[in-house]
Amino acid sequence: MSDFFILDEDEKKQESSLELKTSKPLMDRINDTFLDLQSIKVKQKVMFYRMLATMVNAWISLLKSISILEQQEKDAVMKRILSQFREKLKEWASLSDCLWLYSKSFDEAERWIVESWEKTWKLKDALMTLAWQVEKVASLTWKIRSALMYPAMIVVVVIWVVAVMMTMVVPKLLEIFSDKSKLPTSTQILIKVSDAFVYHWPLMVWWVIFIIGSVMIWKRTPRWKYQFDRFMLRVPVFWWIIQKVVLSKFARVLSWLLSSWVSIVESLRITSEALWNEAYRDKVMLVREDVKQWLKIWEALEWDKLFPVMFVQMIQVWEQTAQLDKIIIKVADFYDEEVDNLVWMINKLLEPFIIVFMAVVVWWIAIAIMQPIMNLADTISETVILL
Repeated sequence: MSDFFILDEDEKKQESSLELKTSKPLMDRINDTFLDLQSIKVKQKVMFYRMLATMVNAWISLLKSISILEQQEKDAVMKRILSQFREKLKEWASLSDCLWLYSKSFDEAERWIVESWEKTWKLKDALMTLAWQVEKVASLTWKIRSALMYPAMIVVVVIWVVAVMMTMVVPKLLEIFSDKSKLPTSTQILIKVSDAFVYHWPLMVWWVIFIIGSVMIWKRTPRWKYQFDRFMLRVPVFWWIIQKVVLSKFARVLSWLLSSWVSIVESLRITSEALWNEAYRDKVMLVREDVKQWLKIWEALEWDKLFPVMFVQMIQVWEQTAQLDKIIIKVADFYDEEVDNLVWMINKLLEPFIIVFMAVVVWWIAIAIMQPIMNLADTISETVILL
C-alpha cells in the first residue's frame, strides 16, 4: 500500500469524524473536541483488547460488544472513543477504520495488525496478541520509570533537607561569630550557600525552571532531539538500558507486523515510527531502503555499532530459516529479561552510593560549622593557659 493511499484514507476518516460533530450543540462539540485531544491509558487499552477479544470469541457481534463496553465504561475519554466506534460500526465500518480515528491512543502498528487479521477472520487472535504485547511494552517502560523514581525521590529529599538546614539551622548557628572574615574557607563557603538559599531562593527556583524548560524545548526540536538521543547513547550505564529497551521494542513490533502478513518494507517503516530514539529510528529507515534493494536485514545491520553482534547474528540465522516473524519475538523477551536484571542491579548499586553521598553532604556541613567552634575553643584554652 502506498503512502499516498494511506494519507488519503486518513483524510477520509478525519472528515467522517468531523461530520459526527457538526450535528451537536456547541457546548457538546467543544466537550467532544476536548476529549478527542486526550489519549487513553495503557491499562485501559489492554482491558479493551482483552474484553473485546473475549466477547468476539463468544460469538457476540462487534457492534454489540462495543455497545456493552461503552455502557460499562466510567472514564469519559474511553467512553467517548467507544461511542465513536459504535457510530462508525453502524455505518458498516471495520474495527481498524475506527482505530484510525484515534491515532493518539492507538499507534500505527496496532491499527495495521487489526486490519490484517480482520481480512483473515481471526480478529480474536489479533486482539489477544495485542493485549499481551502492549502490556509487555508498558511493563518494561514502567519498570524503568520505577527504577529511576527511587533515586529521584532520594535526591529530592536530600535537596529539601539541605534547604531546611541552610535556611533555618545554619544561620542560627553562625550568629555566634561576629567577625566572619576570619572564619575557615569551608565555613565561608557554607555562609555564601546559606545566603543564597535565604535571600536568592526565588532566583534559584526560576533558574531551575528555565534550565529544565530549555532542555525540554531543545530536546523536542528534530535536529537537537537526534543529538540528544545520540548523547544519551554515550552516557555510561544509561546507554546500555536505552539500547536494550529500543532493541526489545524493535523486535517486538517487527514480530507483530510480520506475523500479521504486513510486508517487510512496510513493517520496517512502521517499526521505525514506534521507536522513540531518533538515532535508531534513522538507522531503521536506512535499513528499509537497503531492503528495498533486495539486501537482507542482517547485512544492512552487520557493521552498525547501534546493533550488537549477537542481535545481528540471531537475525541472520532466522532470516535464513524464513521464520523471522516467529523467532524474533524471543529477542524481545531476551532483552526484557536483560533490562529487568540491569534495573535490579542499578537499584542495588544506587542504594549505597546515595547513602554515601548523603553522608558526605552532612559531614561537610558539620565540619564547616564545627571547625570555627573548635578553633574558638582552642583559642580560649590557649588564653587561659597563658593567664
